[in-house]
Amino acid sequence: METQDLIYGINGPVVTVRNSRSFSMMEMVFVGKERLVGEVIGVSDKVTTIQVYEETTGLRPGEPVYGTGSPMNVTLGPGLLDNIFDGIERPLKEIAKQKGAFISRGSSVSSLDETREWDVTVTVREGDSLKGGDPYAQCQETLAIVHKCMVPPTLSGTVTKVAANGKYHVNDTIIEVTDSTGKVHPLTLCQRWPIRTPRPVAQHLPPSVPLITGQRILDTLFPLSKGGTAAIPGGFGTGKTVLQHQLAKWCDADIIIYVGCGERGNEMSQVLDEFSELIDPKSGRPLTDRTVLIANTSNMPVAAREASIYTGITLGEYYRDMGYNVALMADSTSRWAEALREISGRLEEMPAEEGFPAYLPSRLAEFYERAGMSKNLNGTTGSVTVIGAVSPQGSDFSEPVTQNTKRFTRCFWALDKSLAYARHYPAINWMQSYSEYFTDLDSWFLKNEGNDFIQYRKQISVLLQQENKLMEIVKLIGSDVLPDDQKLTIQIAAVIRIGFLQQDALNATDAYVPLEKQKLMMKVILYLYKKSKELLSAGIPISSIIQTGQFDKLIRMKNDIPSDKLEMFDDYMKDIDKALSGIVSA
Repeated sequence: METQDLIYGINGPVVTVRNSRSFSMMEMVFVGKERLVGEVIGVSDKVTTIQVYEETTGLRPGEPVYGTGSPMNVTLGPGLLDNIFDGIERPLKEIAKQKGAFISRGSSVSSLDETREWDVTVTVREGDSLKGGDPYAQCQETLAIVHKCMVPPTLSGTVTKVAANGKYHVNDTIIEVTDSTGKVHPLTLCQRWPIRTPRPVAQHLPPSVPLITGQRILDTLFPLSKGGTAAIPGGFGTGKTVLQHQLAKWCDADIIIYVGCGERGNEMSQVLDEFSELIDPKSGRPLTDRTVLIANTSNMPVAAREASIYTGITLGEYYRDMGYNVALMADSTSRWAEALREISGRLEEMPAEEGFPAYLPSRLAEFYERAGMSKNLNGTTGSVTVIGAVSPQGSDFSEPVTQNTKRFTRCFWALDKSLAYARHYPAINWMQSYSEYFTDLDSWFLKNEGNDFIQYRKQISVLLQQENKLMEIVKLIGSDVLPDDQKLTIQIAAVIRIGFLQQDALNATDAYVPLEKQKLMMKVILYLYKKSKELLSAGIPISSIIQTGQFDKLIRMKNDIPSDKLEMFDDYMKDIDKALSGIVSA
Protein backbone atom coordinates (compact mmCIF):
# COMPACT_ATOMS: atom_id res chain seq x y z
CA MET A 1 0.00 0.00 0.00
CA GLU A 2 1.37 3.38 -0.99
CA THR A 3 2.17 6.05 1.57
CA GLN A 4 2.32 9.74 0.66
CA ASP A 5 4.31 12.81 1.76
CA LEU A 6 5.22 16.17 0.18
CA ILE A 7 8.48 17.39 -1.36
CA TYR A 8 10.34 19.98 0.74
CA GLY A 9 13.52 20.62 -1.29
CA ILE A 10 15.05 19.75 -4.69
CA ASN A 11 18.78 19.78 -5.52
CA GLY A 12 19.36 18.22 -8.93
CA PRO A 13 18.54 14.51 -8.60
CA VAL A 14 18.33 14.79 -4.79
CA VAL A 15 14.89 15.44 -3.27
CA THR A 16 14.16 15.92 0.45
CA VAL A 17 11.00 15.37 2.48
CA ARG A 18 10.58 16.93 5.95
CA ASN A 19 9.17 15.45 9.16
CA SER A 20 8.21 12.14 7.59
CA ARG A 21 7.95 8.74 9.27
CA SER A 22 6.55 7.03 6.18
CA PHE A 23 9.68 5.86 4.39
CA SER A 24 12.39 3.30 5.14
CA MET A 25 16.03 3.18 4.01
CA MET A 26 16.57 2.03 0.38
CA GLU A 27 12.82 2.02 -0.28
CA MET A 28 11.68 2.56 -3.86
CA VAL A 29 9.44 5.65 -4.19
CA PHE A 30 7.59 7.61 -6.86
CA VAL A 31 8.28 11.36 -6.82
CA GLY A 32 5.97 14.14 -7.97
CA LYS A 33 2.77 14.17 -9.99
CA GLU A 34 4.60 12.45 -12.87
CA ARG A 35 5.66 9.63 -10.51
CA LEU A 36 9.39 9.74 -11.20
CA VAL A 37 11.26 6.65 -9.96
CA GLY A 38 13.43 7.26 -6.89
CA GLU A 39 15.11 5.55 -3.95
CA VAL A 40 15.45 6.58 -0.31
CA ILE A 41 19.17 7.02 0.48
CA GLY A 42 18.97 8.84 3.82
CA VAL A 43 16.56 8.86 6.76
CA SER A 44 16.62 10.99 9.91
CA ASP A 45 13.99 12.21 12.38
CA LYS A 46 13.72 15.48 10.44
CA VAL A 47 14.65 14.83 6.79
CA THR A 48 14.23 11.95 4.33
CA THR A 49 16.62 12.12 1.36
CA ILE A 50 15.62 10.59 -1.99
CA GLN A 51 17.74 9.92 -5.06
CA VAL A 52 15.64 10.36 -8.23
CA TYR A 53 16.56 8.27 -11.28
CA GLU A 54 14.88 10.57 -13.80
CA GLU A 55 15.23 14.20 -14.87
CA THR A 56 13.82 16.47 -12.12
CA THR A 57 13.35 19.58 -14.27
CA GLY A 58 9.97 21.19 -13.46
CA LEU A 59 9.56 19.36 -10.15
CA ARG A 60 8.24 21.66 -7.38
CA PRO A 61 8.10 21.66 -3.59
CA GLY A 62 4.72 20.53 -2.33
CA GLU A 63 4.32 17.77 -4.93
CA PRO A 64 3.59 14.31 -3.47
CA VAL A 65 6.06 11.48 -2.88
CA TYR A 66 4.57 7.98 -2.86
CA GLY A 67 6.21 5.12 -0.98
CA THR A 68 6.00 1.53 -2.21
CA GLY A 69 7.12 -0.32 0.90
CA SER A 70 9.68 -2.35 -1.10
CA PRO A 71 13.30 -1.77 -2.15
CA MET A 72 14.47 -0.75 -5.62
CA ASN A 73 13.99 -3.89 -7.70
CA VAL A 74 13.89 -5.29 -11.23
CA THR A 75 11.61 -7.78 -12.99
CA LEU A 76 13.26 -11.08 -13.92
CA GLY A 77 11.68 -13.38 -16.50
CA PRO A 78 11.63 -14.41 -20.17
CA GLY A 79 12.09 -11.49 -22.57
CA LEU A 80 15.25 -10.03 -21.05
CA LEU A 81 17.47 -11.38 -23.81
CA ASP A 82 17.61 -9.59 -27.17
CA ASN A 83 16.45 -6.44 -25.40
CA ILE A 84 17.88 -3.07 -24.43
CA PHE A 85 17.07 -1.33 -21.14
CA ASP A 86 18.02 1.88 -19.42
CA GLY A 87 19.69 1.92 -15.99
CA ILE A 88 16.46 1.14 -14.11
CA GLU A 89 15.28 -1.61 -16.49
CA ARG A 90 12.89 0.36 -18.66
CA PRO A 91 12.73 -1.22 -22.15
CA LEU A 92 14.01 1.37 -24.61
CA LYS A 93 12.66 -0.40 -27.71
CA GLU A 94 9.12 -0.39 -26.32
CA ILE A 95 9.40 3.22 -25.12
CA ALA A 96 10.59 4.24 -28.60
CA LYS A 97 7.52 2.59 -30.14
CA GLN A 98 5.06 4.23 -27.72
CA LYS A 99 6.62 7.61 -26.99
CA GLY A 100 9.22 8.35 -29.66
CA ALA A 101 13.01 8.66 -29.62
CA PHE A 102 13.26 10.30 -26.19
CA ILE A 103 12.24 8.81 -22.84
CA SER A 104 9.45 10.89 -21.34
CA ARG A 105 9.54 11.36 -17.58
CA GLY A 106 7.50 9.00 -15.47
CA SER A 107 7.32 6.38 -18.23
CA SER A 108 5.68 3.34 -16.66
CA VAL A 109 6.29 0.81 -19.43
CA SER A 110 6.58 -2.75 -18.14
CA SER A 111 10.12 -4.16 -18.27
CA LEU A 112 8.89 -7.37 -19.93
CA ASP A 113 6.41 -7.64 -22.80
CA GLU A 114 3.15 -8.54 -21.05
CA THR A 115 1.31 -9.23 -24.32
CA ARG A 116 3.77 -11.81 -25.68
CA GLU A 117 2.88 -15.47 -25.27
CA TRP A 118 5.53 -18.04 -24.30
CA ASP A 119 5.32 -21.75 -25.06
CA VAL A 120 5.72 -23.06 -21.49
CA THR A 121 6.54 -26.59 -20.32
CA VAL A 122 5.70 -27.17 -16.65
CA THR A 123 8.30 -29.44 -15.00
CA VAL A 124 6.60 -30.15 -11.62
CA ARG A 125 3.44 -31.95 -10.45
CA GLU A 126 0.97 -31.44 -7.65
CA GLY A 127 2.36 -32.66 -4.35
CA ASP A 128 6.00 -31.94 -5.22
CA SER A 129 8.05 -30.21 -2.53
CA LEU A 130 9.94 -27.18 -3.80
CA LYS A 131 12.56 -24.96 -2.23
CA GLY A 132 14.14 -21.69 -3.28
CA GLY A 133 15.84 -21.87 -6.67
CA ASP A 134 14.07 -25.03 -7.88
CA PRO A 135 12.81 -24.75 -11.50
CA TYR A 136 9.10 -25.33 -12.03
CA ALA A 137 8.69 -24.39 -15.71
CA GLN A 138 10.74 -23.57 -18.78
CA CYS A 139 10.37 -21.93 -22.16
CA GLN A 140 12.56 -21.22 -25.19
CA GLU A 141 13.49 -17.57 -24.61
CA THR A 142 15.58 -17.42 -27.78
CA LEU A 143 16.80 -20.15 -30.10
CA ALA A 144 20.09 -20.13 -28.16
CA ILE A 145 18.80 -20.04 -24.55
CA VAL A 146 16.23 -22.06 -22.59
CA HIS A 147 14.71 -19.94 -19.82
CA LYS A 148 14.05 -21.73 -16.53
CA CYS A 149 11.46 -20.22 -14.18
CA MET A 150 12.65 -20.74 -10.60
CA VAL A 151 11.04 -20.55 -7.17
CA PRO A 152 12.12 -17.29 -5.44
CA PRO A 153 15.06 -17.97 -3.08
CA THR A 154 13.04 -17.01 0.01
CA LEU A 155 10.11 -19.39 -0.66
CA SER A 156 9.61 -23.11 -0.06
CA GLY A 157 6.53 -25.33 0.14
CA THR A 158 4.34 -27.87 -1.62
CA VAL A 159 2.87 -27.55 -5.10
CA THR A 160 -0.93 -27.44 -4.75
CA LYS A 161 -1.94 -26.34 -8.24
CA VAL A 162 -0.35 -26.80 -11.67
CA ALA A 163 -1.32 -25.30 -15.03
CA ALA A 164 -1.21 -27.41 -18.18
CA ASN A 165 1.57 -27.02 -20.74
CA GLY A 166 0.75 -24.32 -23.26
CA LYS A 167 1.08 -20.64 -24.14
CA TYR A 168 1.16 -18.10 -21.29
CA HIS A 169 1.92 -14.44 -20.64
CA VAL A 170 4.63 -13.49 -18.14
CA ASN A 171 2.07 -12.56 -15.44
CA ASP A 172 -0.11 -15.68 -15.80
CA THR A 173 -0.05 -18.04 -12.83
CA ILE A 174 1.78 -21.28 -13.70
CA ILE A 175 1.76 -23.05 -10.31
CA GLU A 176 0.66 -22.38 -6.76
CA VAL A 177 2.89 -23.22 -3.79
CA THR A 178 1.56 -23.55 -0.24
CA ASP A 179 4.16 -22.84 2.45
CA SER A 180 4.41 -24.36 5.95
CA THR A 181 2.01 -21.76 7.38
CA GLY A 182 -0.70 -22.61 4.85
CA LYS A 183 -0.26 -19.43 2.81
CA VAL A 184 -0.73 -19.89 -0.94
CA HIS A 185 1.85 -18.27 -3.27
CA PRO A 186 0.93 -18.03 -6.98
CA LEU A 187 4.05 -18.19 -9.17
CA THR A 188 4.12 -16.70 -12.67
CA LEU A 189 6.82 -16.72 -15.34
CA CYS A 190 8.54 -13.75 -13.67
CA GLN A 191 9.69 -12.55 -10.26
CA ARG A 192 11.09 -9.35 -8.76
CA TRP A 193 14.41 -8.94 -6.96
CA PRO A 194 16.08 -5.94 -5.22
CA ILE A 195 19.08 -4.82 -7.24
CA ARG A 196 21.36 -4.10 -4.27
CA THR A 197 20.87 -7.54 -2.68
CA PRO A 198 23.00 -10.42 -4.05
CA ARG A 199 20.99 -13.51 -4.96
CA PRO A 200 21.95 -16.36 -2.61
CA VAL A 201 23.91 -19.46 -3.65
CA ALA A 202 24.47 -22.84 -2.01
CA GLN A 203 28.27 -22.73 -2.25
CA HIS A 204 30.98 -20.51 -3.70
CA LEU A 205 33.38 -22.49 -5.90
CA PRO A 206 37.06 -21.77 -6.66
CA PRO A 207 37.84 -20.17 -10.05
CA SER A 208 39.12 -23.29 -11.83
CA VAL A 209 37.97 -22.85 -15.47
CA PRO A 210 39.32 -20.11 -17.77
CA LEU A 211 37.11 -17.75 -19.75
CA ILE A 212 38.37 -18.41 -23.27
CA THR A 213 38.32 -15.15 -25.24
CA GLY A 214 40.23 -16.04 -28.42
CA GLN A 215 42.50 -13.05 -27.76
CA ARG A 216 46.04 -14.41 -27.54
CA ILE A 217 47.51 -11.92 -25.06
CA LEU A 218 44.63 -12.55 -22.65
CA ASP A 219 44.28 -16.33 -22.91
CA THR A 220 48.02 -16.95 -22.80
CA LEU A 221 49.68 -14.26 -20.69
CA PHE A 222 46.85 -12.83 -18.56
CA PRO A 223 44.05 -15.43 -18.32
CA LEU A 224 40.74 -14.73 -16.60
CA SER A 225 38.64 -17.41 -14.95
CA LYS A 226 34.90 -17.91 -15.30
CA GLY A 227 33.50 -16.16 -12.26
CA GLY A 228 36.57 -13.94 -12.08
CA THR A 229 37.00 -10.17 -12.08
CA ALA A 230 39.09 -8.06 -14.45
CA ALA A 231 39.78 -4.37 -14.88
CA ILE A 232 40.59 -2.70 -18.21
CA PRO A 233 42.09 0.72 -17.39
CA GLY A 234 43.10 3.07 -20.17
CA GLY A 235 42.93 6.67 -21.22
CA PHE A 236 40.81 8.10 -24.00
CA GLY A 237 41.39 6.38 -27.34
CA THR A 238 43.25 3.33 -26.02
CA GLY A 239 40.56 0.86 -27.09
CA LYS A 240 38.67 -0.09 -23.90
CA THR A 241 35.30 -0.21 -25.61
CA VAL A 242 36.62 -2.04 -28.68
CA LEU A 243 38.26 -4.67 -26.48
CA GLN A 244 35.05 -5.16 -24.51
CA HIS A 245 33.13 -5.52 -27.78
CA GLN A 246 35.59 -8.25 -28.84
CA LEU A 247 35.24 -10.03 -25.51
CA ALA A 248 31.45 -9.87 -25.75
CA LYS A 249 31.56 -11.27 -29.28
CA TRP A 250 34.02 -14.11 -28.76
CA CYS A 251 34.30 -15.20 -25.11
CA ASP A 252 32.81 -18.60 -24.30
CA ALA A 253 30.16 -17.32 -21.87
CA ASP A 254 26.56 -18.42 -22.43
CA ILE A 255 25.02 -14.99 -21.70
CA ILE A 256 26.50 -11.52 -22.32
CA ILE A 257 25.31 -8.50 -20.33
CA TYR A 258 26.75 -5.23 -21.64
CA VAL A 259 26.30 -2.19 -19.39
CA GLY A 260 27.04 1.09 -21.16
CA CYS A 261 27.44 3.25 -18.06
CA GLY A 262 27.83 6.92 -18.94
CA GLU A 263 29.34 6.23 -22.37
CA ARG A 264 28.67 8.26 -25.51
CA GLY A 265 25.46 7.50 -27.37
CA ASN A 266 27.25 6.79 -30.65
CA GLU A 267 29.25 4.01 -28.94
CA MET A 268 26.06 2.34 -27.72
CA SER A 269 24.61 2.67 -31.24
CA GLN A 270 27.72 0.91 -32.55
CA VAL A 271 27.18 -1.91 -30.04
CA LEU A 272 23.58 -2.32 -31.20
CA ASP A 273 24.54 -2.33 -34.87
CA GLU A 274 27.47 -4.72 -34.46
CA PHE A 275 25.73 -7.21 -32.18
CA SER A 276 22.68 -7.45 -34.43
CA GLU A 277 24.89 -8.15 -37.47
CA LEU A 278 27.33 -10.58 -35.83
CA ILE A 279 26.51 -14.27 -36.06
CA ASP A 280 27.08 -16.25 -32.88
CA PRO A 281 29.51 -19.11 -33.74
CA LYS A 282 27.80 -21.33 -31.15
CA SER A 283 24.26 -21.16 -32.50
CA GLY A 284 24.52 -19.62 -35.96
CA ARG A 285 22.04 -16.98 -34.81
CA PRO A 286 22.57 -13.22 -34.19
CA LEU A 287 24.63 -12.54 -31.08
CA THR A 288 21.73 -10.54 -29.62
CA ASP A 289 19.93 -13.85 -28.97
CA ARG A 290 22.08 -14.26 -25.86
CA THR A 291 22.78 -10.62 -25.03
CA VAL A 292 21.19 -8.05 -22.72
CA LEU A 293 22.15 -4.41 -23.29
CA ILE A 294 21.78 -1.78 -20.57
CA ALA A 295 22.24 1.65 -22.09
CA ASN A 296 22.77 4.52 -19.70
CA THR A 297 24.47 7.08 -21.92
CA SER A 298 26.17 10.28 -20.79
CA ASN A 299 23.11 12.43 -21.55
CA MET A 300 20.77 10.33 -19.38
CA PRO A 301 20.07 11.23 -15.72
CA VAL A 302 23.23 10.78 -13.66
CA ALA A 303 21.52 8.97 -10.77
CA ALA A 304 20.32 6.16 -13.05
CA ARG A 305 23.96 5.65 -14.03
CA GLU A 306 24.65 4.72 -10.42
CA ALA A 307 21.90 2.08 -10.49
CA SER A 308 22.77 0.61 -13.90
CA ILE A 309 25.62 -1.67 -12.83
CA TYR A 310 23.49 -3.11 -10.00
CA THR A 311 20.73 -3.78 -12.50
CA GLY A 312 23.23 -5.53 -14.77
CA ILE A 313 24.76 -7.72 -12.05
CA THR A 314 21.28 -8.72 -10.81
CA LEU A 315 20.31 -9.90 -14.29
CA GLY A 316 23.61 -11.79 -14.43
CA GLU A 317 22.95 -13.55 -11.13
CA TYR A 318 19.48 -14.55 -12.32
CA TYR A 319 20.85 -16.37 -15.39
CA ARG A 320 23.68 -17.80 -13.28
CA ASP A 321 21.02 -19.42 -11.07
CA MET A 322 19.73 -21.25 -14.16
CA GLY A 323 23.18 -22.81 -14.61
CA TYR A 324 24.56 -20.47 -17.26
CA ASN A 325 27.99 -18.81 -17.42
CA VAL A 326 27.45 -15.05 -17.65
CA ALA A 327 29.96 -12.38 -18.68
CA LEU A 328 29.15 -8.81 -17.62
CA MET A 329 30.93 -5.91 -19.34
CA ALA A 330 30.75 -2.63 -17.40
CA ASP A 331 31.82 0.30 -19.57
CA SER A 332 32.86 2.30 -17.71
CA THR A 333 33.02 2.16 -13.92
CA SER A 334 34.75 5.57 -13.89
CA ARG A 335 31.53 7.19 -15.17
CA TRP A 336 29.66 5.29 -12.46
CA ALA A 337 32.09 6.62 -9.84
CA GLU A 338 31.61 10.14 -11.21
CA ALA A 339 27.86 9.73 -10.65
CA LEU A 340 28.60 8.76 -7.03
CA ARG A 341 30.78 11.86 -6.69
CA GLU A 342 28.11 14.17 -8.09
CA ILE A 343 25.37 12.80 -5.87
CA SER A 344 27.70 12.89 -2.86
CA GLY A 345 28.37 16.56 -3.56
CA ARG A 346 24.63 17.28 -3.72
CA LEU A 347 24.28 15.61 -0.33
CA GLU A 348 27.09 17.83 1.03
CA GLU A 349 29.07 14.83 2.24
CA MET A 350 32.72 15.19 3.22
CA PRO A 351 34.76 14.43 0.06
CA ALA A 352 37.76 12.11 0.04
CA GLU A 353 40.55 11.89 -2.55
CA GLU A 354 39.84 13.86 -5.76
CA GLY A 355 36.32 14.64 -4.52
CA PHE A 356 35.11 11.04 -4.60
CA PRO A 357 33.06 9.96 -1.58
CA ALA A 358 34.82 8.09 1.24
CA TYR A 359 32.65 5.03 0.55
CA LEU A 360 33.89 4.60 -3.05
CA PRO A 361 36.05 1.53 -2.15
CA SER A 362 33.18 -0.21 -0.36
CA ARG A 363 30.80 0.40 -3.29
CA LEU A 364 33.34 -1.00 -5.75
CA ALA A 365 33.83 -4.01 -3.47
CA GLU A 366 30.06 -4.58 -3.26
CA PHE A 367 29.91 -4.72 -7.05
CA TYR A 368 32.95 -6.88 -7.83
CA GLU A 369 32.31 -9.29 -4.94
CA ARG A 370 29.05 -10.35 -6.61
CA ALA A 371 31.10 -12.06 -9.33
CA GLY A 372 32.05 -15.70 -8.88
CA MET A 373 31.48 -19.31 -9.80
CA SER A 374 28.96 -21.04 -7.57
CA LYS A 375 26.88 -24.08 -6.90
CA ASN A 376 23.33 -22.76 -7.05
CA LEU A 377 20.41 -23.48 -4.72
CA ASN A 378 18.98 -25.93 -7.30
CA GLY A 379 22.24 -27.88 -7.63
CA THR A 380 23.38 -26.43 -10.97
CA THR A 381 26.72 -24.69 -11.44
CA GLY A 382 26.94 -21.21 -12.94
CA SER A 383 29.17 -18.16 -12.93
CA VAL A 384 29.17 -14.39 -13.29
CA THR A 385 32.38 -12.91 -14.69
CA VAL A 386 32.78 -9.14 -14.34
CA ILE A 387 35.00 -7.15 -16.70
CA GLY A 388 35.03 -3.47 -15.79
CA ALA A 389 36.55 -0.72 -17.90
CA VAL A 390 38.17 2.20 -16.05
CA SER A 391 38.76 5.57 -17.70
CA PRO A 392 41.44 7.42 -15.68
CA GLN A 393 41.90 11.02 -16.72
CA GLY A 394 45.16 11.50 -18.59
CA SER A 395 45.89 7.74 -18.33
CA ASP A 396 46.85 8.29 -14.68
CA PHE A 397 46.60 4.85 -13.09
CA SER A 398 47.27 6.33 -9.64
CA GLU A 399 43.84 7.99 -9.47
CA PRO A 400 41.33 6.62 -6.89
CA VAL A 401 38.99 4.60 -9.15
CA THR A 402 41.82 2.66 -10.81
CA GLN A 403 43.68 2.07 -7.54
CA ASN A 404 40.59 0.89 -5.68
CA THR A 405 39.51 -1.29 -8.61
CA LYS A 406 42.92 -3.02 -8.48
CA ARG A 407 42.18 -3.95 -4.86
CA PHE A 408 39.05 -5.89 -5.78
CA THR A 409 39.98 -7.44 -9.14
CA ARG A 410 42.49 -10.22 -9.77
CA CYS A 411 43.14 -9.45 -13.43
CA PHE A 412 44.56 -6.14 -14.63
CA TRP A 413 44.70 -5.50 -18.38
CA ALA A 414 46.47 -2.11 -18.61
CA LEU A 415 45.93 -0.32 -21.91
CA ASP A 416 48.81 1.77 -23.22
CA LYS A 417 48.31 4.97 -25.18
CA SER A 418 51.60 4.62 -27.10
CA LEU A 419 50.62 1.10 -28.24
CA ALA A 420 47.18 2.32 -29.28
CA TYR A 421 48.63 5.18 -31.31
CA ALA A 422 51.02 2.71 -32.95
CA ARG A 423 47.94 0.72 -34.08
CA HIS A 424 48.89 -2.23 -31.86
CA TYR A 425 45.64 -3.99 -30.95
CA PRO A 426 44.89 -4.98 -28.26
CA ALA A 427 46.91 -2.12 -26.78
CA ILE A 428 47.56 -4.07 -23.56
CA ASN A 429 50.91 -3.27 -21.96
CA TRP A 430 52.43 -6.66 -21.15
CA MET A 431 54.78 -5.16 -18.55
CA GLN A 432 52.08 -3.37 -16.51
CA SER A 433 49.35 -6.02 -16.78
CA TYR A 434 49.01 -9.07 -14.57
CA SER A 435 46.72 -11.99 -13.71
CA GLU A 436 46.46 -13.67 -10.32
CA TYR A 437 44.58 -16.70 -11.71
CA PHE A 438 47.60 -18.76 -12.85
CA THR A 439 47.66 -21.02 -9.78
CA ASP A 440 43.89 -21.60 -10.05
CA LEU A 441 43.90 -22.31 -13.79
CA ASP A 442 47.16 -24.18 -14.36
CA SER A 443 45.52 -27.52 -13.52
CA TRP A 444 42.91 -26.88 -16.25
CA PHE A 445 45.56 -25.92 -18.81
CA LEU A 446 47.64 -28.96 -17.81
CA LYS A 447 44.66 -31.27 -18.33
CA ASN A 448 43.33 -29.72 -21.55
CA GLU A 449 46.40 -28.24 -23.31
CA GLY A 450 49.29 -30.13 -21.72
CA ASN A 451 52.30 -29.01 -19.72
CA ASP A 452 53.94 -27.61 -22.85
CA PHE A 453 51.35 -24.79 -23.02
CA ILE A 454 52.35 -23.64 -19.52
CA GLN A 455 56.06 -23.92 -20.32
CA TYR A 456 55.69 -21.98 -23.59
CA ARG A 457 53.81 -19.22 -21.75
CA LYS A 458 56.57 -18.91 -19.15
CA GLN A 459 59.29 -18.75 -21.82
CA ILE A 460 57.37 -16.10 -23.77
CA SER A 461 56.99 -13.99 -20.60
CA VAL A 462 60.69 -14.27 -19.78
CA LEU A 463 61.70 -13.19 -23.30
CA LEU A 464 59.43 -10.13 -23.12
CA GLN A 465 60.90 -9.15 -19.76
CA GLN A 466 64.45 -9.59 -21.08
CA GLU A 467 63.63 -7.45 -24.10
CA ASN A 468 62.24 -4.72 -21.86
CA LYS A 469 65.54 -4.55 -19.94
CA LEU A 470 67.63 -4.64 -23.12
CA MET A 471 65.62 -1.81 -24.70
CA GLU A 472 66.65 0.46 -21.82
CA ILE A 473 70.28 -0.19 -22.78
CA VAL A 474 69.54 0.29 -26.48
CA LYS A 475 68.01 3.70 -25.78
CA LEU A 476 71.26 4.78 -24.13
CA ILE A 477 73.98 3.29 -26.33
CA GLY A 478 72.26 1.77 -29.39
CA SER A 479 71.85 -1.85 -30.46
CA ASP A 480 75.13 -2.26 -32.37
CA VAL A 481 77.19 -2.84 -29.22
CA LEU A 482 74.97 -5.70 -27.98
CA PRO A 483 76.30 -9.25 -28.31
CA ASP A 484 74.53 -11.51 -30.81
CA ASP A 485 72.62 -13.52 -28.18
CA GLN A 486 71.01 -10.30 -26.88
CA LYS A 487 70.26 -9.18 -30.43
CA LEU A 488 68.52 -12.53 -30.93
CA THR A 489 66.41 -11.88 -27.82
CA ILE A 490 65.30 -8.54 -29.27
CA GLN A 491 64.53 -10.15 -32.65
CA ILE A 492 62.45 -12.98 -31.23
CA ALA A 493 60.66 -10.59 -28.84
CA ALA A 494 59.65 -8.51 -31.87
CA VAL A 495 58.14 -11.65 -33.41
CA ILE A 496 56.24 -12.28 -30.16
CA ARG A 497 55.00 -8.70 -29.96
CA ILE A 498 53.94 -8.25 -33.58
CA GLY A 499 53.24 -11.81 -34.63
CA PHE A 500 51.64 -13.14 -31.45
CA LEU A 501 50.45 -10.39 -29.07
CA GLN A 502 49.17 -8.08 -31.81
CA GLN A 503 45.85 -9.25 -33.25
CA ASP A 504 43.60 -8.05 -36.07
CA ALA A 505 39.99 -7.71 -34.88
CA LEU A 506 38.78 -7.21 -38.46
CA ASN A 507 40.52 -10.24 -39.97
CA ALA A 508 38.34 -13.34 -40.10
CA THR A 509 41.33 -15.63 -39.48
CA ASP A 510 42.82 -13.59 -36.66
CA ALA A 511 39.79 -12.14 -34.80
CA TYR A 512 39.32 -15.33 -32.77
CA VAL A 513 42.14 -17.81 -32.16
CA PRO A 514 41.50 -21.16 -30.39
CA LEU A 515 43.88 -22.26 -27.64
CA GLU A 516 45.37 -25.04 -29.75
CA LYS A 517 46.47 -22.56 -32.42
CA GLN A 518 47.83 -20.22 -29.73
CA LYS A 519 49.95 -23.07 -28.36
CA LEU A 520 51.30 -24.03 -31.78
CA MET A 521 52.16 -20.40 -32.56
CA MET A 522 54.20 -20.20 -29.36
CA LYS A 523 55.80 -23.56 -30.16
CA VAL A 524 57.00 -22.45 -33.61
CA ILE A 525 58.30 -19.07 -32.33
CA LEU A 526 60.26 -20.76 -29.53
CA TYR A 527 61.51 -23.42 -31.96
CA LEU A 528 63.03 -20.70 -34.14
CA TYR A 529 64.58 -19.14 -31.02
CA LYS A 530 66.07 -22.48 -29.92
CA LYS A 531 67.52 -23.29 -33.35
CA SER A 532 68.91 -19.76 -33.73
CA LYS A 533 70.65 -20.02 -30.36
CA GLU A 534 72.27 -23.25 -31.47
CA LEU A 535 73.63 -21.54 -34.58
CA LEU A 536 74.95 -18.62 -32.53
CA SER A 537 76.81 -21.00 -30.26
CA ALA A 538 78.34 -22.56 -33.40
CA GLY A 539 79.70 -19.15 -34.46
CA ILE A 540 77.06 -18.19 -37.04
CA PRO A 541 76.39 -14.39 -36.89
CA ILE A 542 72.88 -13.14 -36.11
CA SER A 543 72.81 -11.18 -39.39
CA SER A 544 72.97 -14.42 -41.38
CA ILE A 545 70.09 -15.93 -39.41
CA ILE A 546 67.92 -12.83 -39.95
CA GLN A 547 68.60 -12.91 -43.69
CA THR A 548 66.80 -16.27 -43.98
CA GLY A 549 63.51 -14.36 -43.62
CA GLN A 550 62.15 -16.77 -41.01
CA PHE A 551 61.48 -14.02 -38.44
CA ASP A 552 59.33 -12.07 -40.90
CA LYS A 553 57.56 -15.26 -41.97
CA LEU A 554 56.55 -16.06 -38.39
CA ILE A 555 55.15 -12.56 -37.95
CA ARG A 556 52.78 -13.26 -40.86
CA MET A 557 51.72 -16.76 -39.80
CA LYS A 558 48.78 -15.50 -37.68
CA ASN A 559 47.02 -14.55 -40.93
CA ASP A 560 48.50 -17.24 -43.17
CA ILE A 561 47.42 -20.28 -41.13
CA PRO A 562 43.63 -20.78 -40.76
CA SER A 563 42.37 -22.20 -37.47
CA ASP A 564 41.14 -25.35 -39.24
CA LYS A 565 44.51 -26.14 -40.87
CA LEU A 566 46.82 -26.42 -37.89
CA GLU A 567 48.91 -29.10 -39.63
CA MET A 568 50.55 -26.20 -41.51
CA PHE A 569 52.62 -25.46 -38.39
CA ASP A 570 54.62 -28.63 -39.06
CA ASP A 571 55.54 -27.20 -42.45
CA TYR A 572 56.75 -24.00 -40.79
CA MET A 573 59.07 -25.98 -38.51
CA LYS A 574 60.42 -27.94 -41.48
CA ASP A 575 61.05 -24.63 -43.29
CA ILE A 576 62.97 -23.34 -40.26
CA ASP A 577 65.14 -26.46 -40.26
CA LYS A 578 65.74 -26.19 -44.00
CA ALA A 579 66.54 -22.46 -43.95
CA LEU A 580 68.90 -22.63 -40.98
CA SER A 581 70.65 -25.79 -42.17
CA GLY A 582 71.29 -23.93 -45.43
CA ILE A 583 73.37 -21.38 -43.51
CA VAL A 584 75.52 -24.07 -41.94
CA SER A 585 76.14 -25.86 -45.25
CA ALA A 586 77.01 -22.56 -46.92
